[in-house]
Amino acid sequence: MAPSTAVDLLALGWDPALGVHLPSGTFPARVTRVDRGAAESLAGRGPVRARFAGRVRLAAGEDPVALPCVGDWVGLRPADEGYRLVVVLPRRTAFVRGGVERHARGGLSGDGQGQVLAANIDVVLVTEPSRHGDDPADLERIERLVALAWESGGEPVVLITKADLADDLGALLARVTASVPGVEVVAVSAVDGRGVDQVLDRLSGSRTAALVGPSGAGKSTLVNALAGEDVMSTQAVRAADGRGRHTTVHRQLVLLPGGGLVIDTPGLRRVGLYEIGDGVDRVFADVDELALGCRFVDCSHRTEPGCAVVAAVESGDLPRRRLESWRRLQREAAWMATRTDARLRAQQRSWGALHRELRRSGRSRP
Repeated sequence: MAPSTAVDLLALGWDPALGVHLPSGTFPARVTRVDRGAAESLAGRGPVRARFAGRVRLAAGEDPVALPCVGDWVGLRPADEGYRLVVVLPRRTAFVRGGVERHARGGLSGDGQGQVLAANIDVVLVTEPSRHGDDPADLERIERLVALAWESGGEPVVLITKADLADDLGALLARVTASVPGVEVVAVSAVDGRGVDQVLDRLSGSRTAALVGPSGAGKSTLVNALAGEDVMSTQAVRAADGRGRHTTVHRQLVLLPGGGLVIDTPGLRRVGLYEIGDGVDRVFADVDELALGCRFVDCSHRTEPGCAVVAAVESGDLPRRRLESWRRLQREAAWMATRTDARLRAQQRSWGALHRELRRSGRSRP
């Protein structure tokens, strides 16, 4: 049975309009953690653990079934063994990464499927440490995560963590800001507290943020700083190379004492794009603006005469690294689109075969 500690659903971000999607005999809860076949959640009656078998029905969604995800609103029903998760309510926003891996030869592979990392989020906090061992901050990783953040429907904010370790923080912030036009970049440190209040301001009321970034970025440490207590376990980086170890092995939603919620996620080694709309264009708004000056409308910014983008690279106005990053993400977005289209065509063929079989079965009845 669930504890009697009451929880204000509105403080968890509940939208009363979702109530129309609740099946009879169920009550709403927000998922805080998902294990195999079970989900921890917060309901009006307090913390509840509910079981589910494989994928469950997605209410009013395009897909008939879905796996519950941290941040989801779900419908629970009392059962003999406790509670049963029977439906996932419509998602307002979702941070999704594609199932993309690298071949040893440098190509891309994947199945066109996406993995929802966090649902119903208002803010995506893209974390990047000021130092990662001897490596500088990875600008291409930031660009990739911000592109996915724009696609999620949430507002991206870049956090340069471990700001107290930066050799030249001002120069680093300038480089990052130039790489993500229109996105706020905040230096934070759980050691001296800088930037923590700025992050909390983004979570006023019942807003939900998802922390995404590499292992060793200090995401769990930042969650503890936001909560004002140790709610997530942490480890020091390895002394040998200064890199982080994977402390967080599951996603977890934390309700902050002063209001707002934050979802901590495990470190991401590789993040593939998924069904990209204008996310890449928004990250590379400077490249798109330069492209307006190209001689040809369909300029690929390679060898065409009169290319304003290549001219900006040659003059030093646009870093060559940025153009190369734009090319990589454009190629990957196009590739993922073909994989998604192939999957949809396969589904259509499958449904078509099923419908033909049903028609034949109907005609063969006596």
